[in-house]
Amino acid sequence: MDQALALRLSVKGNAVSDTNLPPAAAHASTHGLRGWLHELPYVVMLGLTLCGVAYSAMTRSPLQHYWELVALFNCAACIYEGWRRDEGRRWRLIWTQVLHWGAFLATMTLAFLPSVQAVADADSTSLVILLLLALGTFVAGVHTVSWRIGLNGVVMALCVPVVAWLDQSALIVSLGMVAVLLIGALGVAVWLHKRA
Repeated sequence: MDQALALRLSVKGNAVSDTNLPPAAAHASTHGLRGWLHELPYVVMLGLTLCGVAYSAMTRSPLQHYWELVALFNCAACIYEGWRRDEGRRWRLIWTQVLHWGAFLATMTLAFLPSVQAVADADSTSLVILLLLALGTFVAGVHTVSWRIGLNGVVMALCVPVVAWLDQSALIVSLGMVAVLLIGALGVAVWLHKRA
């Protein structure tokens, strides 16, 4: 049955009933709040990553505990993603994700050891931690067969060269932002003058 026909047949008054719809049509009709709630863990993963990148770029500090919390959240998001997909192997999913993220947390902790910090500065440590987190997220996306988690890993990996570039060209970026703000203020002033 065609999806559009199924939608027309299932309309009762103004409410649409998902019980008679084929799976694709039922999924399409629930893109409202439930769809956004389904995407929330992936958006939070991306938001946490971007906030950590921005903060570490501004403060030039490695943020050890923050990245550990991001790794734990990523572990929970991977279990959430895999939980819905594979009902028969849920314990296996939990153990593999806990071991996977535990290994990455242990590696991240090694990067913060005093002997390593004596050789590496805060900027390079932040980039290494972000790269480890990106690799861990991408590999977890492969293991959970989730393109969303894998894509978050790719975005994290792409943030590494961006942060390195921002560290090297902070003055240029600052001047560019000031220029954009001045041009925007000038545009608003001209628009208000013409409107008056």
